[in-house]
Amino acid sequence: MTSQGTIVVVGDVIDDIIVRPRGAIRTDTDTPSLIERHAGGSSANTAAWLGHIGADVHFFGQVGEADNARHTRELEKFGVNAHLHSDTERSTGTIVIIVEGDKRTMLTDRGANVNFDIDTVPQDSIAIAEYLHFTGHTIIDEQKRESVGRLIERASAHGVTVSIDPASTGFIADFGVDEFLRLCAGAHILRPNEDEARVLSRLDDVEAATVKLTKFFPLVVTTCGRDGVVIGQRGEAIVRVPVDPIDVVDPTGAGDSFNAGLLAGLARGLTPLDAARAAVIVAVEAVTAVGARPA
Repeated sequence: MTSQGTIVVVGDVIDDIIVRPRGAIRTDTDTPSLIERHAGGSSANTAAWLGHIGADVHFFGQVGEADNARHTRELEKFGVNAHLHSDTERSTGTIVIIVEGDKRTMLTDRGANVNFDIDTVPQDSIAIAEYLHFTGHTIIDEQKRESVGRLIERASAHGVTVSIDPASTGFIADFGVDEFLRLCAGAHILRPNEDEARVLSRLDDVEAATVKLTKFFPLVVTTCGRDGVVIGQRGEAIVRVPVDPIDVVDPTGAGDSFNAGLLAGLARGLTPLDAARAAVIVAVEAVTAVGARPA
């Protein structure tokens, strides 16, 4: 039996190294930069934001053995019920994120995330959830691919709503759109950004892309940066949510925080439109500070 409002998040834990060059990057020499280290990972970030805004959230993932206690503390300080596996072979995943205004370049080593066995997520933990969320990063690892379908089936068997954030156009393009959509079959919510929606739909127009994706997912909520949010529900007209202009400090984690706001809103019984409006507020908090998690 599901518990009203409980959200289970499955997926990546990462150590982010955020680099903000003070000028144009120069090859073969030094570029003065501001460099910060933060706990990250798309799914772990979403869990942290969910805890931060008061949701009942459980997170499952994998880190290097030496980092388990540290990452557990990092999640628990936001109120997350953290369930981290220790990897004795691989170190914790790491991403170097080069931030230049609204743009980011990400150099990724997935580390221990590659070895995380989704089938180890306990059935009793899934059974108590109202929502289950994971990202496309979880899907791309070859050894996980069929277990993703089993995870969706396990959740659906208990009436749990499954949400997926595609997470990366580069990974999806390398992986293959048709295979990605096949593995996501049965999920209820897709949470792409505009570039991911275009890649997955093979359409350039964001609204048309969102509508097409509702053939696969009953609810599609596409974020479009400064152009707001596009909400598509199967069989209904597209709805747009505008956003006010803001000064972005660091766009890292914008989508992760939006996911948290959206899921928390839906878990409180809000409509997709009102949940998206609430999610925008959470995302604004995220992008006006450095790092992908609450300050």
